[in-house]
Amino acid sequence: MSVEVSWFSALCDDDYQYLGVHDESLKSSWSHCSSITRTADRLGYDSILLPSGYQLGIDSVAFAGGIAPLTEQIRLLVAVRCGELWVPQLARQLATLDQMLGGRLSINIISSDMPGESLESVDRYQRTRETMHVLRDLLNGKSVATKGEFLNLTLDPPNVRTVSGQSPLFYFGGLSEPARQVAAECADVFLMWPGTMPEINHILTDMRTRAAAFNRHLRFGYRVHVIVRESENEAIDASRRLLSRLNDSEGARIRAQSLDSSSAGVRAQGQLRESADDDGFAEENLWTGIGRARSGCGAALVGDPDQILSKLMQYKELGIESFILSGYPHHDECDLFARYVLPELDHGVLTRRT
Repeated sequence: MSVEVSWFSALCDDDYQYLGVHDESLKSSWSHCSSITRTADRLGYDSILLPSGYQLGIDSVAFAGGIAPLTEQIRLLVAVRCGELWVPQLARQLATLDQMLGGRLSINIISSDMPGESLESVDRYQRTRETMHVLRDLLNGKSVATKGEFLNLTLDPPNVRTVSGQSPLFYFGGLSEPARQVAAECADVFLMWPGTMPEINHILTDMRTRAAAFNRHLRFGYRVHVIVRESENEAIDASRRLLSRLNDSEGARIRAQSLDSSSAGVRAQGQLRESADDDGFAEENLWTGIGRARSGCGAALVGDPDQILSKLMQYKELGIESFILSGYPHHDECDLFARYVLPELDHGVLTRRT
């Protein structure tokens, strides 16, 4: 079984030479983020995540429309936050993007609060459930007639269709009880943030059981940073250098500015960091220092090429089929991973199972 290997374009203003020290040349912008995306495309990554963050950077859907004709083979994993766009219009936009990409689109469903709004978790995930059902039907060319708590409409599908005539894959993650239920019912790929091997295995087991209750089969993705160098000592030195200028108060400010900064997943990343040893390692080659200045995905795989490859294969053996990787600075680490590890991986995009 091959795995999908994706990179990350820092649309959400998350790029540094030194964690927590802002560099104007690495700020979220069309120039910087398009350079990362084109580099990942040229180096042979299967996909690239285009994240979404209202306070944090440029827009994912608009960026995808601009970069689509400038890419050759890479798939765009475009993040969309439920509630920000009226679902019929979102379906038209996404189908149009898929045409521009020649079928190279997948969708990262985001369920955090919208800017200026705060909903209880159960309500937010109900909105996400309704959005995913309606969006999938419209992208599959089906009419919808729904009367929900957030969506109330009767509508034929838009004339614009995806290249395949089917909905792109939905990637979605979350650790709270309502998030897990929505994922089991509606997602194609369940995304996880870093955790120890036993923790990841426990989540996989739970999510397989939940999906089976809906007569569904989930696939699994893993979002993690990476620091790979020719030797383990060089990789550890690079991790220390990354943190060498971090001010703790600035790190706390960065963690707090995300719209999902109080979610169950973010709390779990904090617990992972608290459980780590004095050097920040939660287990072999899993370093939690990233989380000192980042909400969300807060750990990195740190080591030499063989160690990083071995760690990825361990995740694969548990059932992970998709890896979404990143590193600081994103452009440089993209090149290093492609040089040292990517050629050793049997990889390719996830396709819809028939």
